[in-house]
Amino acid sequence: MELMKTSEARIKEGDLYYLVSQRWWMEWQQYVGLDQSDDNSNEGLFRVPCRPGEVDNSNLVVNGSAMEGNELDLKRSLQEGEDYSLVPQEVWMKILEWYQGGPELPRKVIYEGYITKKFNVEVYPVCLQLVDGRDKSQRAIKMSRMASVRELYNLVCTLLQLGQEKVCIWDYYNKAKHQLLTNYDQTLEEAQLLMDQEVLLEVQDDEPWSSIASMHSTGNELALIPFKPSGPSVTIAGDPTTSNSCSTGFHPNFLQGSGFTSSLRDMEDSDDGLKIDGQGLTGLHNLGNTCFMNSALQCLVHTPPLVDYFLQDYIEEINKENPLGMQGELAIVFGELLRKLWSSGQTSVAPRAFKAKLARFAPQFSGYNQHDSQELLSFLLDGLHEDLNRVKSKPYVEAKDADNCPDEDFAEECWKNYKSRNDSIIVDICQGQYKSTLVCPVCSKISVTFDPFMYLSLPLPSITTRTMTVTVFSGNGSSLPIAITITVPKNGCCKDLIQALSTASCLKNSEALLLAEVYDQRLYRYLENPFESLSSIKDEEHIVAYKLPLHHEKLLRLEILHKKAERFPSETPYNSHLKLLGTPLVTSLSVDSRTGTDIHDAVHSVLAPLLRVNALPLVRSNNTSKDNSHGASLDAIELSDNGIHCPNYNMPTSKMEVEEVNNGFPAIQLTLADGKVINRTAIDIDYNILPGSCLKVVMGWSDKEHEMYDFNFLEDLPEVFKSGFMLKRTRQEAITLYSCLEAFLKEEPLGPDDMWYCPSCKEHRQATKKLDLWRLPEILVVHLKRFSYSRFMKNKLDTLVNFSVHNLDLSKYVRHRTSASQSCVYELYAVSNHYGGLGGGHYSAYAKLIEEDSWFHFDDSHVSPVEEDEIKTSAAYVLFYRQVGGDSRIGARITLPGPDSRSFGKLI
Repeated sequence: MELMKTSEARIKEGDLYYLVSQRWWMEWQQYVGLDQSDDNSNEGLFRVPCRPGEVDNSNLVVNGSAMEGNELDLKRSLQEGEDYSLVPQEVWMKILEWYQGGPELPRKVIYEGYITKKFNVEVYPVCLQLVDGRDKSQRAIKMSRMASVRELYNLVCTLLQLGQEKVCIWDYYNKAKHQLLTNYDQTLEEAQLLMDQEVLLEVQDDEPWSSIASMHSTGNELALIPFKPSGPSVTIAGDPTTSNSCSTGFHPNFLQGSGFTSSLRDMEDSDDGLKIDGQGLTGLHNLGNTCFMNSALQCLVHTPPLVDYFLQDYIEEINKENPLGMQGELAIVFGELLRKLWSSGQTSVAPRAFKAKLARFAPQFSGYNQHDSQELLSFLLDGLHEDLNRVKSKPYVEAKDADNCPDEDFAEECWKNYKSRNDSIIVDICQGQYKSTLVCPVCSKISVTFDPFMYLSLPLPSITTRTMTVTVFSGNGSSLPIAITITVPKNGCCKDLIQALSTASCLKNSEALLLAEVYDQRLYRYLENPFESLSSIKDEEHIVAYKLPLHHEKLLRLEILHKKAERFPSETPYNSHLKLLGTPLVTSLSVDSRTGTDIHDAVHSVLAPLLRVNALPLVRSNNTSKDNSHGASLDAIELSDNGIHCPNYNMPTSKMEVEEVNNGFPAIQLTLADGKVINRTAIDIDYNILPGSCLKVVMGWSDKEHEMYDFNFLEDLPEVFKSGFMLKRTRQEAITLYSCLEAFLKEEPLGPDDMWYCPSCKEHRQATKKLDLWRLPEILVVHLKRFSYSRFMKNKLDTLVNFSVHNLDLSKYVRHRTSASQSCVYELYAVSNHYGGLGGGHYSAYAKLIEEDSWFHFDDSHVSPVEEDEIKTSAAYVLFYRQVGGDSRIGARITLPGPDSRSFGKLI
């Protein structure tokens, strides 16, 4: 591992990393002791891991495949950490020396990025299909996407033994000549050459390619104009000053063409910009695992305010000076793509220019792996905002806390400060504001801030419930132990379990429950954190709950363990092989209880419910008849404020009576125990308790104790869930979007890795956090958190969320309204869907043409109508809502002149 750290410290472009099968890699980590598993189970604690066999990477490659140079072809959609791991070359050489195996799968390090440059291992280089124009033969070649067009020419000429002066290579996407590759300094990514794309080779016998390039033009005057990354220009349709100029991928002639379907209508130019009536039914080509991108784009390009904005002249708002932006290039390429999708005469569009720009500015989306549509949306919305930020020079604004300032005034001040640095169409329509309240758990310091949000990421409360069985013990001897089976949310926390047990066990207001796990007749751990996930409790574990006084944390906790009594206790002051019995008992001692007598009294009180009937006549009431002397029921034993009572017997309640009982039976053997449960010191009545928060004692059980108490109640604890014990687990109705929102807004503690620095304590604290919606945006983007990740586990929830299509009313969740006329009601207009599991799956989108009040399904290049009642599925991942009612500008219409005087739903 140190070798890997050394390699990372001196990493440079061109270094080699090797793919290793994740399955083998995990076996090796366990073998050398590097597997830091969080598994708390005790299975396998003493298991010695076996030495792994040969490295087997065969599951990573396509069988029998080989690229140019006999390089094996990787399977597509492999996921790092799930299918493979990457190790530096030095590590791979050592692994190969020690274990042998293979095949070797080297990959180069590339240096990429625009705003932030970083090193990435290029797992999937671009694979191009070279079509020889002379005989139409094909051969596959593989190159880095950061390789230049010059390197592509050199490789082709070397492979085919051709002179470069007679060779020309065309971008042959979809078997059409799009662009002659003439800019040698462009990378393949900038030239928009995609995975598995065809490139056409043409060889001239007499004339160099530069003198005859025009003979091969497709008639598109843009074919020989490469896309320039810097200094892009935009041509806005309808501008007479630029109508004859060329643009970067967008041309005024794109308006011409026949209709796509009968529902498509005319487009027209006017002084106000481009006007469209009923368009937006154009699909997007899948460029290789880009369905995530297509889904997100279709939702955005069907957002009414964005359609109106990008179909008009937005060139004046492009901010090329913003260091956080992308010189306006992202906004330009998105705007041009939106215009193409809203034009007539096309069934689908290949978003190659957008994909190339996306990879340049966001290297995490480069290549052809499947990605998360919500992560793309987050980057795209933020990037569009920075590119279109109207603030050219951002003023310095100091972050403040409320400091007892009224919420309304402080929230307005925070919003003005934010708007002074961030002002764009994205802020205007997509950003809201929420109130964040932090409370220090130590000094109760309250911190209030008001922060903007672009979207809401809502957790999904589990719709499945979990059945758990917990044994409840009385800490004061008031009742027998009882096994209680309750139902809790599967993804709940210990707080939910305590609440359910409190109700089922009729817990008094003066009592509290202490949860603990019992393992090997010991208290393995206490579950004292109310927010600890119930997923940490396995079905095969044994969980107990002790009824203790309400503030038992401030008292001395007494743990009572059990073992077989020694015949000669004085001979075994220490016993490292102590074998324990039964279930530990827990009670609390008052602050004044500091003697051995107090400990003995507490033990007798806790054991009182276990007394056998034939042991009760020790202290008999004078009015007890012989006929019912053996008819007392254990269930009738109660502990009141005056002591232990039974209908037929007076129980010992004082030290004198305890001694009287001990005169009839052998005194209970109590010894002090340390954390390892090793006998140390016998506890007699004169023993003095040392200061501390917890005292552990071991009670010795002789035959006499077994005759006096029924030990069966302390044995055979039930498991949390016994497989086959329940026929089926109950299932609730599908959750609603409102319940997701309530889970998002509920108070919860910060994570251990997200501690808050308390200005009062001057320490980092695990504060509690509470969010409240304060200001709602016009466009509300809701992200349903279906994917969960941890170091060793990934999961997807296919929970059906019952979301509203119409009349989503958020008024009860908004703490403040900026104006009395502000609407809190929303209507759904787009959905990004994800089908399948992790590491793959497929994305699609539903979008509504608001003017026609009709829904359509956008599945890459395929577009089809869909009924409104079909859009609610368990695949819904990101929801797009528009504000309706109030003073919202969405939905307002103006009538524009046109061939048939139709109206276009322009946003005003």
